Amino acid sequence: MDDDDGELRNPFPSPPSHYTKYTSHNLALLALYNQRLPEHPNPVQHHVLSDQTDVPEWPLTQLEKPRIDWILEEPDASYEVFGDRWFVKDKIPSLAELGGNQLYPADPSVDRRPALLSILRSLLVTYSSLTSSVLAPPLPMSATEAPEWQRHVEWITVLGQNLMAAANDLRPVQARGNLELMMRRQLDLRRDETKTLHVKCDVLEAKLKDLRSSAQVISKFGSLLDKDADMADLTASPHISALSFATLMSVG
Repeated sequence: MDDDDGELRNPFPSPPSHYTKYTSHNLALLALYNQRLPEHPNPVQHHVLSDQTDVPEWPLTQLEKPRIDWILEEPDASYEVFGDRWFVKDKIPSLAELGGNQLYPADPSVDRRPALLSILRSLLVTYSSLTSSVLAPPLPMSATEAPEWQRHVEWITVLGQNLMAAANDLRPVQARGNLELMMRRQLDLRRDETKTLHVKCDVLEAKLKDLRSSAQVISKFGSLLDKDADMADLTASPHISALSFATLMSVG
């Protein structure tokens, strides 16, 4: 038994000994057993699966998945992992539940600020009294009562515990606030990135518009050059014909 407890608390425990029972054959027998059970008068496993082979001696119902709904129905729903108990609904215990002296309201719907301000003022006053008591001469050895500074230290400890417990109760609120702030930062970042992309797109669109205008001007200029070249060819063609005729006559 001690070995089992030690194995459960091991950070890297071995698989449970019954994991070898989860074979394909046994799981098929379990499915067949659950299918035949409502129609069979005798719920005994061997009678229901009398036509099957290699039916195990142990009950096949051990292979059923755990009923989580049974756990949730319990008032303090919990489960155990590696020997440690974990609650389904995580709840931060209050200072009173931990055995401390709680000086602020336990109900979270009640405004705790007046109580916390009173605790803070009491802490400052007690600290001032502590400095005064420390400067006082020590009690004689025959004194039976506790020194004054010890009472102040104990009370400061109680006040500090209340401040820390109240701060821990505000952690969910702080977590929600941090999450909201992070989401807003991500939203602002995406808006800035989108704005930058729009600016880049506008710049590229303007450059493309300039290039398109330049291409149109170049195409018009090329058309004018082609027309001028055609006109030059037409103008030069009679001279070429006369020159060719004169050359032929001289040769003849």
